[in-house]
Amino acid sequence: MRPPPSGSAMIDAVEQLEETPGRALVESGALVAGTMARTAAGLLFDPGSSRVRLHDGLAAWLRRTATDADVEAPSPVSARARCRAGAALAFATELSVTRAAQGRTVRTDGFLTPGPGGRAPADEIGEAVVLAARGTAEEWRVRHLGYLLAEAAVAADLDAAVVARGLRLAGSLTGRQLVLLAAVGRRERIPLPIAPVPQDPRGWTTWAALEDLGELQRGGLLDPPPPTPRPGGSALPRLRPADLRLTRRGVLVHRLLALEFVRDEAVTEALADLA
Repeated sequence: MRPPPSGSAMIDAVEQLEETPGRALVESGALVAGTMARTAAGLLFDPGSSRVRLHDGLAAWLRRTATDADVEAPSPVSARARCRAGAALAFATELSVTRAAQGRTVRTDGFLTPGPGGRAPADEIGEAVVLAARGTAEEWRVRHLGYLLAEAAVAADLDAAVVARGLRLAGSLTGRQLVLLAAVGRRERIPLPIAPVPQDPRGWTTWAALEDLGELQRGGLLDPPPPTPRPGGSALPRLRPADLRLTRRGVLVHRLLALEFVRDEAVTEALADLA
C-alpha cells in the first residue's frame, strides 16, 4: 500500500490545484460574486468534491472558457477586470445548477460540441461574455452576463448567432434600460404605474430616464413605439408605464440575461425616475 502523502505534499497539492489556470480565474471572482465563486470553481474543476453535478458537456465548456480566458488573457488586464471575468463564469455555474434543478435540459444540437480546431459554437459566446465582463464598469451587470451563458446552454431554440445578437443588444443599453426591461417583464407580478410619464421634466434624473425609455421604444425593444405628431399639432397621447410591453427584441434580451433576477429595489428606483 502506498503511504499517505506528507503534510507538506498535501499542501503543495492543494496550492497547485488552486493555482490551476481557469480555476484561479473563477475563484478570483469572489470580489464580485462573493464566496459562491470558490464553490463554483470547485464544481467545475474538482467535481468529485461536491454532491452537485453539472452536465458533462456544459461543465467542459465553462472550464474551457475559464482556462482560455486565464491563459490567453490580453496584457495588461487589471485585477478588477480579471475578477469580473471570473465572476461571470461563477454566476454561469450558479444559474446552471438552478436550471438543472428546474428540469431544464442542456441542449444536444452541437452548440457545446467542439468541431474542427477544437472550437464549439458556444466558445464564441463564452469569449464574448468574458470580454464584456472585463470591460463593464457596472459590476451588477456581470451577474447577468454570466446568466446569459447558463441560459444559452439550455435554449435549443436560439442558435449562436441569435445569442450573439442578444448580447450585442444588451451591451448597447444603459443599466437603467436593462432595469426598465426587467420591470416590464414582471408586469404580471408587480403592476406598472398608471400615471402618465412627464412630458417636459425639469429634473435631470427624470429627463435622462425618459431618454432611456424613448430609446428602448425607438430601438424596438418596447411597445408602443413613440407617437408620431399628428397634422394640425393636436395633442399626442400620454404614455403610461402600464401600457408598455416587451417586443420580440426585448424578450430576447430579457430572457438571455435572466432579467427576472434584477432586484425589486432596482426596479422600484428606475420606475421612480420616470415619475
